[in-house]
Amino acid sequence: MPVPAPETWRRLAVALTLLAAIIVAAPKVALANGKSTDAPFVATGDGADAFYCEERRLGYWFYCARPEPVEDDADAAKPPASSAVEKLDAITMTLRELKARAIIEPTPANVTAYIRFQRRQLDQAALFSDVWQRAIWQDPELDYTLQRPVSTLGKRQWQDARKAERDAAMRSLSARYGLFYFFAQSCGACEVMSPIVRSVTSTWNITVRAISTDGGPSKQFPDYTVETNQRARMGLEPKVTPAVVLWDAKNQRAIPIGYGVMSADELQDRIYLLTSKDAGHDF
Repeated sequence: MPVPAPETWRRLAVALTLLAAIIVAAPKVALANGKSTDAPFVATGDGADAFYCEERRLGYWFYCARPEPVEDDADAAKPPASSAVEKLDAITMTLRELKARAIIEPTPANVTAYIRFQRRQLDQAALFSDVWQRAIWQDPELDYTLQRPVSTLGKRQWQDARKAERDAAMRSLSARYGLFYFFAQSCGACEVMSPIVRSVTSTWNITVRAISTDGGPSKQFPDYTVETNQRARMGLEPKVTPAVVLWDAKNQRAIPIGYGVMSADELQDRIYLLTSKDAGHDF
């Protein structure tokens, strides 16, 4: 085999040198032109991966970017949770459907299904009632019986205290209030009501002015006067007798107490409430 001449060796060395330079310079030229022949570069905001993903540019086979979380199809397919109102409505509809089915098709199976479902709801209602009562026992703010007792002993004590408070208010009533009593001779209820009005006004020394709506007399109020449109001026119903109206001399206004027959206690309670208690503070 012939040996290459020195000139040939020199040319071969130069060619290899140029080839090596081209290989080294090619990636830099591509980057300078905005192009890259390597695998795509994926940037990451994670500082721990900067060396591998940004400097070494590892390419397709390395996951530099964190994968997006994939939504679970099972969770996405779940229906939204029903509210308590929707559940209660569903129970009501089921109960109505079972009842209707048992009535229209009264087979043993249909009737039994309705009875069983109804019993479960009655048990649930009983549980609610029991928990309700326990909650009231344990929280005095929820216990209305502390304001208005229902037991025999508590109610008696409350009534005694209430009567003492009412009597104290009635004793000072005559200094500010008077009473209009509208009656009629032909009114049977007035025969019952007139003695009650006379007894209450005499007990508390309240001035009473009896007014006959038909001109007839009254045994309890011989010094009556005949009506001359007083009820219309007070804004009262003109056709109803007997009628009791309290007159506030301080504010010059009429306070209707009630119509028809009332007991003495009821009449005094109404007068006490309308003159001493604001609406919403005694119920």
